[in-house]
Amino acid sequence: MLFTLQKALYRARQRVMKLSARVVPLPIPGLLTGPGSLDQLAENISVRALKRVLVVSDKVLMQLGLPQRLLLALERRSVAYTVYDDVQPNPTIENVENGVIVYREHGCDGIVAFGGGSAIDCAKIIGARLANRFLSVRSMKGMFRVVLPIPPFFCVPTTAGTGSETTIVAVITDAATHEKFAISDLKLVPKLAVLDPELMVGLPPPITAATGMDALTHAVEAYIGLNGNPFTDENAEKATRLIFANLLEAYQNGTNLEARYNMALASYCAGAAFTRAYVGYVHAIAHNMGGLYSVPHGLANAIILPHVLRFCRAEAEPKLAALAVAAGLGVRGESERELSLRFIEAIEQLNQRMGIPTTIKELRAKDIPLITRRALEEAHPAYPVPRIITEAECEALVSQLLP
Repeated sequence: MLFTLQKALYRARQRVMKLSARVVPLPIPGLLTGPGSLDQLAENISVRALKRVLVVSDKVLMQLGLPQRLLLALERRSVAYTVYDDVQPNPTIENVENGVIVYREHGCDGIVAFGGGSAIDCAKIIGARLANRFLSVRSMKGMFRVVLPIPPFFCVPTTAGTGSETTIVAVITDAATHEKFAISDLKLVPKLAVLDPELMVGLPPPITAATGMDALTHAVEAYIGLNGNPFTDENAEKATRLIFANLLEAYQNGTNLEARYNMALASYCAGAAFTRAYVGYVHAIAHNMGGLYSVPHGLANAIILPHVLRFCRAEAEPKLAALAVAAGLGVRGESERELSLRFIEAIEQLNQRMGIPTTIKELRAKDIPLITRRALEEAHPAYPVPRIITEAECEALVSQLLP
């Protein structure tokens, strides 16, 4: 009886959020693509008369020299910059606070994120803290708690997966509690985003695989959730089609610029879908795996996704069948049950072909109750999942991920 009442309350909250999304327009970043897009970005920053930008990246990318093209483009336009590269794979509150200090010490007046989702999310929250000195990072947890607009913000993603360059979301970890949580606000969407496949050519195959499956998870969870609309459905279907057509090729042949660009576009489309239609239990569980064990987010999503889809397959059957058609796995008119099962099996086969494991090696049985509790606290009531999970069901699902 109590669980039935809880479900009714969750659904009521989700309906309110769906109605709100119809009347609150979500900003869409300007998009720069193709050769010369970094120069276009630098020109745009120069036209805005910004004196110095903080370039947020990570040490691995700096060692590889990947940001050099961006830095040279800024120099050609006489835009001064300061590089902040103290960003971990799962960025922490400390990473944010250190970035705030560097920004202020060097008199910056804009931010450019260069990297994967970690750099972009860290940059977003640095901006939020700079504009809202009276708010701690933790106090901005949840929906629409960033009060004042952030400094001019631009994104150059170097992976095709997070879609963070088009979303209202940033994810951060509290290193003290190992809790990973999201901050969602319209003010976190960048002014401009660059999609340049040449920046992704050097990505190692395992990162290509994990980030690509991250994008697929965004598309799938947005599509099968209850808060979708024609815009989000169209973007989720497009992302799914592009991923099934290009991810394995990008994994096997990283220099294929067409496959790289199509994956970047898929990531962008999936981000546009989930920032409006939300995600689901895959993300809720994966976030807490990342917070507790520092499991890469995309890898966790890839492993968890088939399990969650099997849990909610019956409720999401028509949607999963439609995604199977979008992925080229069948045609309309076939049995929806067969198509939905085929789609889940195709995800498992794609994981296998890219060397993604079926379990999470860091997972310990003693941590499952904590992971479950935190995952459900994140998911309920915000995520409009097709089937609401109980605590016992969630623990059983997470147990399937044990090595």
